[in-house]
Amino acid sequence: MEITETTSDGLKRELKVKIAASELNERLSKRLDELKTQVNLKGFRPGKVPVDHLRKVYGRSVMAEILEQTISESTQKAIADRKERPAFDPDISVTENSEEIEKVIAGDSDLDYTISFEVLPEIKLTDLTKLKLEKPVVEVTDEEVDNSLKRIHEDAVSYKKKDGKADDGDQVTIDYEGKIDGKAFDGGKAEDAPVVLGQGNFIPGFEEGLKGVKAGDKKTIDCTFPKDYLAKELAGKKAKFDVAVKQVAEPELAKLDDEFAKKLGYDTLAGLRDAVEARVKEEYESVSKARVKRELLDSLDKAHKFEVPATLVEREFESVWQQVNDELEKAGRTFEDEDTTEAKARKEYEELAERRVRLGLVLSEIGEKAEVKITDEEVNQALMERVQQFPGQEREVFEFYQKNPQAVAELRVPIFENKVVDHILEQASVNDKKVSVDELLKAGEEDEAA
Repeated sequence: MEITETTSDGLKRELKVKIAASELNERLSKRLDELKTQVNLKGFRPGKVPVDHLRKVYGRSVMAEILEQTISESTQKAIADRKERPAFDPDISVTENSEEIEKVIAGDSDLDYTISFEVLPEIKLTDLTKLKLEKPVVEVTDEEVDNSLKRIHEDAVSYKKKDGKADDGDQVTIDYEGKIDGKAFDGGKAEDAPVVLGQGNFIPGFEEGLKGVKAGDKKTIDCTFPKDYLAKELAGKKAKFDVAVKQVAEPELAKLDDEFAKKLGYDTLAGLRDAVEARVKEEYESVSKARVKRELLDSLDKAHKFEVPATLVEREFESVWQQVNDELEKAGRTFEDEDTTEAKARKEYEELAERRVRLGLVLSEIGEKAEVKITDEEVNQALMERVQQFPGQEREVFEFYQKNPQAVAELRVPIFENKVVDHILEQASVNDKKVSVDELLKAGEEDEAA
């Protein structure tokens, strides 16, 4: 086997490989010798078929197998001997000239092919102990716990039929049909629809138009869809809704006591309150951890500047770009609706893709050096959590992952990343910074928007 490097430009590599015809014929002869004891041909005793006859009958198909195996083995050896780490499976290029291919298969010509790939860059990791980070933390007050408990109590409201007129807070059950310019539109019709007045769950003017109605009333409500309404074909349009009122009911709150707590699965009201406090703390801790993780990734991105494989960036960009366009199409919006242009958005997402690839390589390098491992139990737990996201389809989702090892492998990525981040935070200097709830949540929203 002869290997010649033809390209070494940054991370790009190209190798020319030549496998002598003599080597291919030698492999062919060995394989045909093995076949002598395995094939049964009419007119020949087992094991007595002449090799020349075997070559005539099976030579072409056996040589095709040998070529495929030889290319695979020689490619692996060529890359291994260079002690380089390909960023992805290399591209193999063999001549498309049919005459040349026939000569190789016939054993009359050498096999020449090209290996093209990009290598992973050498990464000089920053000293993790010198990273200085701030973790925003909030103190959960009794007032906040009480407010959360109050919201749970209010969400458990029931409604009792009343004979009077509907007012804010009342639930009105209606049939309705909306029309624009006298024509009904998709999604504008419903029966037995419950509408709680004052919650603002419908377009402006709709709930206001139901104030003062009583069971049996029929009326037409004039509304205008907001200009930024998600369904673009309805945005800014004026509509008329024909409404038939079936029932008016007033809210009825259960008493906030031990009996109420038992209905939610707790022995006492105090037990429910403790659970609410724990949940609030957990939610804030989650936001806080996400915030410090974002700061950590920013620090790692700033500390590591190296060339990244262009193909990996391109693949990441294509994935993100496809998702962005799918979401815009689903919402019936354009880049202009998002106060940007396609060219500007593309540039931003290209930069995001490069950042993601670079950080992925850095985290992978840190995890490898720290010998971070993922257990089967952790993967199974992630799988169960994934399955639970599809109520009613649990079995189908579970079977999908059973049949698709690549999908299971993708579950390992966030597990690995989180374990590496935890490892880094143990090495870095992390100082708690007390902030208000508003400051913490605002920071979390900014991170999501970034």
